[in-house]
This record gives sequence, C-alpha cells and structure tokens, in this order.
Amino acid sequence: MARVYNFSAGPSMLPEEVLKTAAAEMLEYGETGQSVMEMSHRSKEYQAIFDETEANLRDIMNIPDNYEVLFLQGGASTQFAMIPLNLMTKNGKADYIITGQWATKAYKEAARYGAAREVASSKDKTFSYIPKTTAADFDKDADYVHICLNNTIYGTKYHTLPDTGDVPLVADISSCILSEPIDVTKFGMLYAGAQKNVAPAGVTIVIIRKDLIGNAMDITPTMLNYATHAENGSMFNTPPCYAIYIAGLTFKWIKKMGGLEKMKEINEKKAKILYDFLDNSKLFKGTVVPEDRSIMNVPFVTGNDELDAKFVAEAKKAGFVNIKGHRTVGGMRASIYNAMPVEGVEKLVEFMKKFEEENA
Repeated sequence: MARVYNFSAGPSMLPEEVLKTAAAEMLEYGETGQSVMEMSHRSKEYQAIFDETEANLRDIMNIPDNYEVLFLQGGASTQFAMIPLNLMTKNGKADYIITGQWATKAYKEAARYGAAREVASSKDKTFSYIPKTTAADFDKDADYVHICLNNTIYGTKYHTLPDTGDVPLVADISSCILSEPIDVTKFGMLYAGAQKNVAPAGVTIVIIRKDLIGNAMDITPTMLNYATHAENGSMFNTPPCYAIYIAGLTFKWIKKMGGLEKMKEINEKKAKILYDFLDNSKLFKGTVVPEDRSIMNVPFVTGNDELDAKFVAEAKKAGFVNIKGHRTVGGMRASIYNAMPVEGVEKLVEFMKKFEEENA
C-alpha cells in the first residue's frame, strides 16, 4: 500500500500509529467483544475511554481545574452562535478582530444576538497579515473579545496575543490546537474542530472557564447551552463517540512524542524547510508577511493561474495531494499539521525545486 502525503487543510492526515491502533481495535476494543463504534456511551467501558481522553488532554495542555473541557458536536461553526448566546449576556456587546473567513463568519453570527463590533481587520490586504491592536482599541464593557488564533485559509497566526485587559479572550484554535504549548489561563475560552490536528470530523473541543458558564440567554436552545454539557459531562446526548476515541489515541501519541514542546520543535522545523525554499525561489512565493506566518498552513503562488493549476495536477500525480489553495484565494496551500512527517515536507520541496527548474 502506498500512502500519499496529504496536505489537506481538513479533514487532514492522522498519525499512522493512531490509524494502525484503531485498525487493530476495530473489531474488538480490549476484551469487550465489540468495537468502540458499537459501544453504548453510557457503558463503563466507554466512560473509561472518555475519562482517559479528557485527562490526557488536560495533561498535554496543562488545563487548570477551573476550566471545563467539553466534547461537543456541530463543528467550530456552531460555536459561532453558542459563544454569543452564552457569553454576550452581561452588556450585550462583543469585540471581534477580523483576520479571515472564519473570523468573519463568527462576527456576522454574533451580530444576530447583540452588538458585535469589528475592532480591526486585515481584509484590505487579503488577510495576509495580523492587524496590530492596543488595549485602548477594545471596549472595556465588551463581554468578550474574539479572535481566530491561526487562519487556515490565509496562513496567518497570532504570535503575540492582543491585550484585552479584563475582558475575556475567546479564540478559535481549530487549525493550531496541539501544535505548540498554549497558556490556557490567558483565555476565557478556546474551541477547535478536531478534523485538522486531532481526529476525524465530528467532535469539537471546547475549553471554557467555569465562571463563564451558566449565563446563557433565555432564547438559547438546550443543546447550545454550555451548562447543559458541563453539567452532564458531555453526555447530555450521544456524543461523537468514535471521534473522541480517535482523539484519545492522538493525545497518547503526542505524549509519546514528547508533548507540545516537542511538537512545536518538529512543526517549526517543517515550516522552516518550506518557508526557506519559498523565500529563495524564483518561481514560488509565500503570500503572508513573514512576522505573521503560520507554522501549520503555508499558502503560496507562482503568480500565474495556469502554472498554479499545472503544479497542483503534477503534485497530485507525484503523491502530494490536496495542495490546491482554498477556492476563495486560489494558488496553493500546504497544511503541515502534527501528523505530517518532516520527510513529507522535504519531499514536497524537492518536487517544487524540480518543477521550478522545468517551468521557471
């Protein structure tokens, strides 16, 4: 069997070790006589899987006890509504920094429930940078400030968090979760769809400070109230059981690899290999200002649409798949999440050099 190098922005590649373990346990988990896919979420066997998964995530991310960890459904996009419904309830106001498509969608959804305000935006330059802000830019009466920590489509990342004072900072970390250490205490809430760096699509991880739970608007549907899930250990209804199980295997893999400090070291090495090539290439160029570059998502172009299309087609034939840029921006994008080996990036650069020699 020949596995390709999958540079998809999500659903993305998973560690081979995780896939092999899941395959070995597909018909029977442990000595239960059944697959995890078949287990009742109310069974003691599944509860043990769930509890270990949460404990390992808390350990890896150093999540304090005053934060709830929830495993929900609906993707990060459902959080765009859950956040204002649950958090924009004291003063009915929230500040948003617009750094891409997902931040824009979150902002527009919040505007349906209260006074959402656009504090800053990088739309003027196709979201190729992170706008600079100061503490004075934020409304002290805002119930929260929302950012997208890493922008999957445009390849930008916050390397320094905005100063929001006493206003809780909420961050979408879908495409950078577990890629490097993060100080959870600097945030009121973190959330992430799992399909980029954790597990197959289906589970959304929410890490939320406990004092922010329990203040939902009266109109909030039961399933969109954080209290519903916190009070029931993410078991109010049937959770995405199998995706949570795979997430648990990924957490074990990260611990075995050496934790988030080690993941950061590997991810920075991969990113440097690719960015160093782009910075010296005569054909390809990166689209993000250097100081705001993501180590997870690397967009690049040749400057010629036909040549971009030719590169994508030839890359696929060579075993580098899903490297086409997002439909809204075109070009190419290499998503080099945790599961992408260093070798995959090295081989991609070798291919890019060859393509440049033949087409420059």
